[in-house]
Parts: sequence; C-alpha cells; structure tokens
Amino acid sequence: MIIALLPAHNEAAGIEEAIASVHSQTLPPDEILVVCDNCTDDTGALAAAAGARVTATESNTAKKAGALNQALVREISRLDDDDYVLIKDADSLLDPTLIEAAVRYLDGDPKLGGVSGTFRGGAGGGFVGWLQRNEYARYARDVRRLKGEALVLTGTASVFRVAALKDIHAARHNSSLPFGGGRFYDEHVLTEDNELTLALMHCGWKILAPRECTLTTEVMETWRDLARQRLRWKRGALENLIDYGLTKVTASYWRRQFMSLVSILATFIYLGALVYGLATHSLHIQVFWLAVTAVFCVERCVSVRDRGWKIQLIALTLVIEMVFDIYLQSVQAWAFANVALRRKALW
Repeated sequence: MIIALLPAHNEAAGIEEAIASVHSQTLPPDEILVVCDNCTDDTGALAAAAGARVTATESNTAKKAGALNQALVREISRLDDDDYVLIKDADSLLDPTLIEAAVRYLDGDPKLGGVSGTFRGGAGGGFVGWLQRNEYARYARDVRRLKGEALVLTGTASVFRVAALKDIHAARHNSSLPFGGGRFYDEHVLTEDNELTLALMHCGWKILAPRECTLTTEVMETWRDLARQRLRWKRGALENLIDYGLTKVTASYWRRQFMSLVSILATFIYLGALVYGLATHSLHIQVFWLAVTAVFCVERCVSVRDRGWKIQLIALTLVIEMVFDIYLQSVQAWAFANVALRRKALW
C-alpha cells in the first residue's frame, strides 16, 4: 500500500495542481491525504474536490512537523512495515514516474529507508528565480554524478518505508534520538526534513536520491524571502548536527560544514584583497589567476547545460553568478554567527 501525505497551510493557489501531479503518477498512491494546518483559505475544499481525503490539525503550533506528526500518528497504525508513505510539500509538482521509480529502488534494497526526489526550480521570481533555477540544475547534476548519493531526504517529495518511520518513532520514544517524545518528526528544529534524515541513518537505514525521481518546486520570489529561507536551512542544519554531536553518521556532514566555513573565509579574504588592491592601485593581473578564472567560467557554463545554451552563455560571464554565490555565503556566515551567539531561532 502507498499513501501520500501533503501538509498544507493556505495552499489554495496550487493545491489542485499538486494533487493532480500525484494522481497522474504511473504508479499512483492508494490514497492522497491533505493535512490542512491552520488554514484560513479554501485549501481543504479545493483538495477534496480534487479527489483527496482532507483532515485538519488540532491545536498545532509546530508548523509542518507538527502537522505531519498528527497525521502519521493516525495513519501509521493501519499500515504494514512493507508499505510506503510519500510525503511531499503542497507546492511541489511530481514528474509522472517519481513514485514508481522510488518504489522500485525501495523494493530492491530492504535496508533503504527513504528515497528523495531531485528538484528543479519552478517559474517566476524574476532574476532571483533565474539564479535559483541554475542552482537547482547544478544540484541535480551533482546527484546524477554521485549516482544518487543523498545528503537529505527533502520535504519537496520523499518516499519512506513504513518500517523505517516506525523505527524512528520507537527511537524517539526511548530517547535514543535527540529530544525523544515519541514523534516521527522533531518539532523543536528549524529543518525537520534534515533532522529526520539524520534520525533515519542513526537507526541504521540508508537513503537515496535516484536520478529518475524528479519534480518541480517553487522558487523564492524576492531576495528577502530567499535570505529568510536559506538562513533557516543553514542554521537548522548546523543546529541538527550540534544536537546529534560527532558520530559516524554526522562526520561527513561536519566536514561539509567546516569546508563551507573555509570557503566563506576564503571568499571574504579574496574580496578584501581585491578592494585593497584597487584602493591602493597595487592590483596586478597575473596569468595564473586568469587561468583559474577561466576554469570557473567553464564550470559555471557546463554545469547548467540542462537549462539550454542561452543560460549557458549568461553563466559563462561568471560575474552575475559570483554575486549570487557571495550573497548565499553571506547568509551562511550569518547563520554561523547566529548559532555561535545563540540568538533566538525564528521559522
């Protein structure tokens, strides 16, 4: 049996299309459940009209994690260990073969606890949306090159083995995972999907992001919204690691955090040296650094090949996307500072 859970908070604008993308799967789920979380619009009515079963959260203050916990507590008892649960955001659109491909991988490996979709950016957002679509195209390319190696089972769309979810529930109940409390998702964190991934692996399950599992997700419409989203992602991921400490599972994640910090420091040192050179008229062009820059230009161009030749030509200029990279690194630096200074975390 396969059931689909869609947590939704005021998603009337896109809930019908999101449900349609689930209905149109080559292996459709047996049931689609939309979990309306404190909705004040027509999300529930539109979802029901689109063929989904609709349920509402009760006194939920824990946002998406709380909504999913309430739904899973009700639904999991009627599911067998070898059943599957698709959990997807209400603003993501699945490609037709996502569930079929995910189930094929899960059926083929009994230690595989979850399969994640690889997403591309949706339309809109102007220039900032264009940059995010390039970023997601590079992420998808990296996933293909790494043959499905996944860092996180994203909330955009992931298919879970019921036995794996039950293991997490049991581990939280006996406090062998951070915070405990008998829930599936940790309601205390900023990045519940990232934390659930760590929980899954600490319970001995494997994760995967096959190239065949693809979908479209929304992009942030403004620079401010993008900064808010990425600050939550970056800070939440770091705080998840602090909660778990250094383990065999988290070692590679800590290494990535360290490399990100090194990259941020290197970027700011580079920019500082550039500004100093311009201010003191001591800047000299060297063949070596021109060659390094040329390599980066080629990488920016080749890595967005899936987006078409026009996008490749723009990416080849490097300068535009360098500004975007510096922007994202600045947000990550702010996330590091917030954690170090123990500032209050906001969703």
